[in-house]
Amino acid sequence: MAKQIKTSITINANKEKIWKILTDFENYHEWNSFITSVTGKVKVGEQIKIKLQGLSFKPVVLIFNKNTELKWLGYLWFKGLFDGEHKFKLIDNKNGTTTFEQSENFTGILVNLFSKNLEKTKKDFEQMNKELKIRSEKL
Repeated sequence: MAKQIKTSITINANKEKIWKILTDFENYHEWNSFITSVTGKVKVGEQIKIKLQGLSFKPVVLIFNKNTELKWLGYLWFKGLFDGEHKFKLIDNKNGTTTFEQSENFTGILVNLFSKNLEKTKKDFEQMNKELKIRSEKL
C-alpha cells in the first residue's frame, strides 16, 4: 500500500533565505505550528528526533542538499508497517520567488488504516507552508 501527500506554495524570497529559516530548527517554536522541534545532527545517515503536535519519531536523514532539498525516512514501530518519506524541496523560479514543496510518501501495510488521518496531515503541511511563507517574507 502507498499514498502520497504533496503541497506547494510560492514564497517571495530567495531559496537561500528560506533554507536558512527552514533549517534553523532551534527556532521552529517561534513560527512552526506543525513541527515543533527537530533535534540531533541533521546529516545524511544520521537519526534525528522530530516532534509534532502530540507525536514524536526518530527518522533517518536521507538527503541534505543545502538550499535545495531535505529528506528523511521515519516509520511506526518497525519498517514496513507505516513508513513515511518526508521531503522539503526549494525551487528557484528565477524571478525573485521560490516554490517550496513539502511532500510525504507513505508505504506499508497500515497505510489504508491511517488514510483518513492523512487528510489532516495534508492540512498541517499547508499550514506550515503558509507559516514559512509569512516568516520568509517578513524577515
